[in-house]
Amino acid sequence: MRVFVTGASGHIASAVIPELRQAGHEVAGLARSDASARAVSALGAAVVRGDLADLDGLRAAAAAADAVVHLAFDHATMMAGDFPGAVATDRAVIGAFADALAGTGKALIGVGLAASGDTTVNAVAAANPRHGLAAEIAGLTGRGVRSMLVAIPPVVHSDRDRHGFIPMLIGIARKTGVSGYAGDGANTWPAAHTLDVARLYRLALEQAPAGAQLYAATEEGIPVREIAEAIARHLGIAARGIPDDEIGAHFGAFRFIGMGLTMPNESTRRLLDWKPEHPGLIADLDEGHYFEARG
Repeated sequence: MRVFVTGASGHIASAVIPELRQAGHEVAGLARSDASARAVSALGAAVVRGDLADLDGLRAAAAAADAVVHLAFDHATMMAGDFPGAVATDRAVIGAFADALAGTGKALIGVGLAASGDTTVNAVAAANPRHGLAAEIAGLTGRGVRSMLVAIPPVVHSDRDRHGFIPMLIGIARKTGVSGYAGDGANTWPAAHTLDVARLYRLALEQAPAGAQLYAATEEGIPVREIAEAIARHLGIAARGIPDDEIGAHFGAFRFIGMGLTMPNESTRRLLDWKPEHPGLIADLDEGHYFEARG
């Protein structure tokens, strides 16, 4: 299968591309800079130069492929405070892919949660400004696209993780001298090892039916206090709850640390015979690589 991957130089793609290649698939990856192109090439993928604004290039790359794995998002615009602008960019990208893939039966895997019969899941999905994008991807099944959605947990961890939630938490703990959590820390975050997520993507491309909603968490929910305590052990500092009125000052942009979410994965395991094999989050933290100096 010929697979076109966006976000190809990113964290998750750094594992997805080798997983696909080892299974015999041909991979082309989108790269917007020379550095990204070198990273994509080092993973063994062909390089497609361009960015998310190059809709004609995206259409052409999708049309030349048998499947598209869409991992990119306009994080720079989002981090600059223009989340609606980032969403608008992604909506245009999805439209370009839809133009290229409609009526072909080819696969498109996007990130997100579609509406379901579960009111709790729907509430979580609706709270995400990207929710409408997930609905558009899900709706492409009606246009002859084998579209699927992968709900990626908030924590995807491994020694490939440089900018995710765990490095952010460790950075805050080092800066403040406290490994913090909100309230009593009983709220939970789902998590998964990067390599297990990569295998899920490969299995989805090979096996999942059109309209599938897949859940990539290998651990359905880990109490945030346990995460903070593991970080504290490695840094030799205290772990403690941060009062509500201090959350913003302590965590800054990470003030959503008090959110709670679980992500059941039994349906995905059954559908794809997906058997996660890599360490859980606390075990991965205890391997120590998150606390080593990184280049």
